[in-house]
Amino acid sequence: MLDPVPATRPAVGLAARCTRVLFSPWSRLSLLVAVLLAAATTMLLLEPQRLLASGWPAQLSGGAAAVVLFGLAYGVCTVAFVPRPLLNLAAGALFGTQAGLAAALAGTVLGAGISFGLGRVLGQDALRTLLSGRWMRAADGQLSRHGFRSMLALRLFPGVPFAAANYCAAVSRMGYPPFLVATGLGSIPNTAAYVVAGSEASSPTSPAFLAAMGFIVLTGIGAAVVAWRRRHRLGGE
Repeated sequence: MLDPVPATRPAVGLAARCTRVLFSPWSRLSLLVAVLLAAATTMLLLEPQRLLASGWPAQLSGGAAAVVLFGLAYGVCTVAFVPRPLLNLAAGALFGTQAGLAAALAGTVLGAGISFGLGRVLGQDALRTLLSGRWMRAADGQLSRHGFRSMLALRLFPGVPFAAANYCAAVSRMGYPPFLVATGLGSIPNTAAYVVAGSEASSPTSPAFLAAMGFIVLTGIGAAVVAWRRRHRLGGE
């Protein structure tokens, strides 16, 4: 009678190899790219900017439940690369300054947390092998050693893309709690400016609207100047 054990060993070996391939760093990175592309495509098809034009559904026009629902939708939209300024304006227009700011900040932290988790689980192992350039190693070291203050500075600076900061932090060795706390605190100024602008959009000559727009314009100009000087400096090296 033949021994069945040797016959099963090739199958077991094949299953183990398939498992290693499926859970390899590059396979997980490919899954992350596919998830983000699918999310971005879905948002393009749904056109969330219609929220500003058509307004929030009448049955969800007020109350804590509407604010919570908007915050959840905000977080998901940021993962799909919907611009935060648009969402912040919508939050202010729909819920006013206080409730709109609460929904926008909650959505900001939620979206950042989801992106950080996706990047850490699916992309960190593969992307860390690409940290060969001097600038990339310096950024990784800064975020790994001084995560809270570095992320706080990135959130306060309006020229840094939200998604880029999320995934850079995920690839580094920065911890989850300092990332979320720095995101929440650092996002307050710019988020508040856009929320106030959205809530006061019907009164474009009001002091609150003019102050909010002035802050947005000044910080945008400052970010452009800093980016230009940094690019000029790097080009001269």
